[in-house]
Order: sequence, then structure tokens, then C-alpha cells
Amino acid sequence: MPYYHRIVEKTITKYLKLFPVVGLTGPRQSGKSTMLKKILGTKYRYVSFDDFNMVNQFHTDPNQFMENFSDGVIFDEVQRVPEIFNYIKLLVDNDRKRYGKFIVTGSSQFAFMKKVSESLAGRIGLVTLLPFQFSEVPARLREGSLFQGGYPELIDRKYNGSFEWYTSYLDTYLTRDVRDLREIGDIRDFRRFVQILAARVSQIMNMSDISRDLGISVMTVKKWLSVLEASYIIMLLPPFHNNLGKRIIKSPKLYFLDTGLVSYLTGIRTKELYEQGPLQGALFENYVITEIYKKELHTRSSADLYYFRESNGNEIDLIVDRKNEQEYFEIKSSHTFRSEMVRALSQFKKKGEQGYLLYKGKELELYPDIKILNYKSYLK
Repeated sequence: MPYYHRIVEKTITKYLKLFPVVGLTGPRQSGKSTMLKKILGTKYRYVSFDDFNMVNQFHTDPNQFMENFSDGVIFDEVQRVPEIFNYIKLLVDNDRKRYGKFIVTGSSQFAFMKKVSESLAGRIGLVTLLPFQFSEVPARLREGSLFQGGYPELIDRKYNGSFEWYTSYLDTYLTRDVRDLREIGDIRDFRRFVQILAARVSQIMNMSDISRDLGISVMTVKKWLSVLEASYIIMLLPPFHNNLGKRIIKSPKLYFLDTGLVSYLTGIRTKELYEQGPLQGALFENYVITEIYKKELHTRSSADLYYFRESNGNEIDLIVDRKNEQEYFEIKSSHTFRSEMVRALSQFKKKGEQGYLLYKGKELELYPDIKILNYKSYLK
């Protein structure tokens, strides 16, 4: 199986020289373990807590376990033994000048981040690894990644058997990880919930509608959304509130962090079904926005991402807030440029700020501070 280098490798190497502990989070199958083993080789020992024997060894005699694995260790899926964070803290505090002592990984933000904040604040550098971003995907597969997703195993398979892979992935997620995160109740209702969300990608969240459709409370909707966020299935893009003088929408927009899962849940099996189906525009917007999110996240950018929409429907698809400046994005699935595509950019961005129209057509130079680009040019 070939190895595809990841953007975050440089950050991992850098953080191992700056922090006693490096924490790596991301969804299952995003390539965390593969990457660490590849870039670190035999420098670190690898312990997976997906292995029940390792969990049992730790619980049977944690002091002896930590004596055996006291330095230069990767603890994988560490949320399964949350008690280990206290032992790591003690070992780190006894040797604060030793950097890169431990690497801990997890596929859920719930237990992981709670224990990090309690035990390892100031001692850990945090990195997130999502499925392949556009520039990491082999060139011949980038077109397909738009609706088939970016999980490494599927890239390696050239998307052969992707339907069966997502079936297994979702079943594992629902029957194992979700039950570990918190009590869900009826797992069939939760699966229907995920399917309903997949049909609403790139839309503003209306929790009341979802609760009514499923026959569950709004509080349950909020709880289940937090589970999906914590396990890197979805992201909720918040609204931008800078202009308080206007009536603006205050609910977040919904995006899936992997478009292949959306296609699986909505029955998009082929390129033809994607291009001719009702979700084509929404899925394209989902793809581009989450790819920009990956670019910012994987390079440890300090930028925040928002959308902007007024109650009258005027909207900016994406605002990348870099603190001292903002970039504005409109995203269209069309191959043909029309002037109305940049009307909102011209209206809302300030003079001197950069605007982008990302679409499927060719690059054009028509405006001094609005770049009209093919989305591939920007993402790569």
C-alpha cells in the first residue's frame, strides 16, 4: 500500500520538539496511526487501546504499565483509558525538559479534550488530522473525491468498493463509537437522524424541523449534533455577526467533513447521479468549504470560518477571518461565469479586502479585488 504524505507531518515534527506531549485527533480511518508510524518509524513504540489486552493490562496494574511505557510511546485511541492522562501528567512533570515524550491519539473530542484540559494544559500540542484534503489526493482521483470523499483507504482502492466500505464504517461508528460517547437511545433513530442531515448539507440548521420529522425533542437534536461534531462527522459553520445593524440569520450551516459519506447516505453511487441529482450544488458547496477548512486546520492557521446571511436572503458563502483581515468567498457549481455571481462579494466586502469566486469554470481577470478561479486552482 503506497503512503501519501500529509500536510500535518511538518507540524507533528515541530511539536515533538516543543511539547512533552503531542495530541493528534481526527475521525477513525483518517490515517493517524499510519502517518505516525511512517514519519516516526522505530523511534516510538506503538500501543493501541483498540486492543482489549492493552486496556486490560493498563487497568490490572497501571503503575507497572506506565513503567513499561514511560517514554517514546504512541498511545492510540487513548480515550478508551481516560485514567492514563493522570499518569502521563506525573511522568511529564517529573521531566519537563524532555520534549516529545508521548504522542496520544483519539477519534473523539469528548473524553479526549476533557482530560487534556484537566491534566495536560500547557504540556500538550494539539493537531487534528481529517481525511485527505484536495492537494493530498493523487491528481487522477481529485475529480472523484468531490463526491466520493477523501478517506485514505478509499483513495488507495481508487474508490473500488466504496459503498461497502461506508456501510462498514457507519455500522462501526454507530455500534461502537457512538455508544462509547454517550447514551443515544434508539440507534435506529440516530441513523435516521444522520441520513436526514445528509440530505440537508449546506443548509442553515433548523432544529425544530428535524425534531418534528424524527419525533424527538430539540434538546435531543442538539445532543446528537454534538456527538457528530465531536467525532468529526459534521461541522457547523457559525454565522458572522460583525454588522449588528442588520437583521442577520443566527443559526449555523451544516456541512459533512467527508462528502463520500453524504453520497453514501443519499444514494449517490456514480458521477452521473452526482452531476444530475438535486444535491449537486449543495454537495459542491459542502466540498469546497470543508476543503478550505482542512487547509486552514492542517496548517494550524489561526483563522476562523463563518458564513453571512441576512434575513432578506443576501448571503456570503464563506468568510475566512484572519483577525487583521477577512477573505470572502462565493461558491458556485456552474462552469459558466455570470456577473451576478459576484454581486454579494462586491456589496459586502470592504475596499481592499480580497474576494473569491470559486466555480468549475476557467480563471478570469475582471475585477481588481475579486479573483475568479476554478476551485481546483485555489485548493491545490
